[in-house]
Amino acid sequence: MVFANLFFLYIFLPINLLLYYITRSSGIRNFVLVAMSFFFYAWGEPVWVLLLLFSGLLVYVCGLLVEQHRGSWKGKAALFVAVASSLFLLGLFKYSGFLLDNLNMLLRLNLSAPRFSLPIGISFYTFQIISYVVDVYRGEVKAQRSFLRFIMYVSMYFQLVAGPIVRYSDVAAEIDNRTASASEVSHGITRFCIGLFKKVAVANVAGSLLVQYMDGDLAVLTVLGSWFGALLFTLQIYYDFSGYSDMAIGLGRMFGFHFEENFNFPYISGSVTEFWRRWHISLSTFLRDYLYIPLGGNRSHAFRNLFIVWFATGLWHGASWNFILWGLFFGALVALERLGLRDFMKKLPGVFRWVYMFLIINVSWVLFYFTDLSRGMAYLKVMFGLSGNPAANSQIILALQGNIFWLILALLFCLPLTRVVEGWLEIVTEKSAMKKSLVGFLTPVMNVLILIICTAMLSGQSYNPFLYYRF
Repeated sequence: MVFANLFFLYIFLPINLLLYYITRSSGIRNFVLVAMSFFFYAWGEPVWVLLLLFSGLLVYVCGLLVEQHRGSWKGKAALFVAVASSLFLLGLFKYSGFLLDNLNMLLRLNLSAPRFSLPIGISFYTFQIISYVVDVYRGEVKAQRSFLRFIMYVSMYFQLVAGPIVRYSDVAAEIDNRTASASEVSHGITRFCIGLFKKVAVANVAGSLLVQYMDGDLAVLTVLGSWFGALLFTLQIYYDFSGYSDMAIGLGRMFGFHFEENFNFPYISGSVTEFWRRWHISLSTFLRDYLYIPLGGNRSHAFRNLFIVWFATGLWHGASWNFILWGLFFGALVALERLGLRDFMKKLPGVFRWVYMFLIINVSWVLFYFTDLSRGMAYLKVMFGLSGNPAANSQIILALQGNIFWLILALLFCLPLTRVVEGWLEIVTEKSAMKKSLVGFLTPVMNVLILIICTAMLSGQSYNPFLYYRF
């Protein structure tokens, strides 16, 4: 099941909210969230609920043992079991086929083994339960005594299948005791609707347009067409994932949870380093706190640690060499910026820094898109005019003309326009009461309009994937 789905919007979510709020008992509310989360997760592959339960139960028990025996060999053993088993299951289901294929190729073997379908969201909830047990070991949080509350943390459908990665320490207090006022629920609905619009009106449209360029015949692709295709994917992946994060954060607010922001307008960055402080923030901070710093961070072998983290970043996204190269590509760029490139770029006008960043990001998404490396390299050759293909033709000119207004709006909404609007409101509305009244009127109207538009578009759309479900 996906959020941008008529069944979810008009049946699943209303029933969930009704069942949740008709009772004041926190225990029953927790049970409702767990039951609805399991139903949501089982919608596609019911068998993976058992894997989720097993992982959650194992780490729950290990967390109790870690707290009870912290500092002793028993506590360390429980920590090792929790982390190693979680990574083993992730490796088994996500990377075993990739590893076997590469062993067969390198050693000229013909080994065969069962191939597993990828449990949705396993990369996200694996990192969440690892952060929990490590934080318990560090003494930063107390082990959760209630299995119902712990499995609720692991299985919350708002962010289970595609993030953001929610640390237990960020929601520990709300797991035990939370409230959601009418204004909080209203804020959550608005945030959800914004994310829904990003997904349906921009990401889906970009995805349906780019297929003819990135999946078409490269022999007839023009240079301009290749850049247009890459730009469309640049927009699709941002609006798809940030839209999902907005919806997850909004759903959390409806039920009393406050998740950290996962995107902070990454396409306004002036460097690759800044980009990764703004893009998928929950993943970047997780790898910093649980991998980079434990390896030694900036104190010892900084560049070695940097490349290990970026190798892990690429591998986390998928069991394919293109993802590994994509991660190492960014690792090399971040290393170059640390060695002096960033200081040099700071001396240049802001527009040059932005162009540098945006061109690199467009190229990087080409590496990300093509799991077939040979096709990815062929596409890059077209982009840089190395394939002998024509620069442009009438078809690409007509495509640009036909989509120019949509494209301009999509690019504009990568900017922090809401902050500009809020500043404008501060100037126009001298009294806070007037501002609240205006916002209080416009917000529900906007939400209703978004729902109408998205419902109409979803009714006629067959293309409606969430890209990060596959990670």
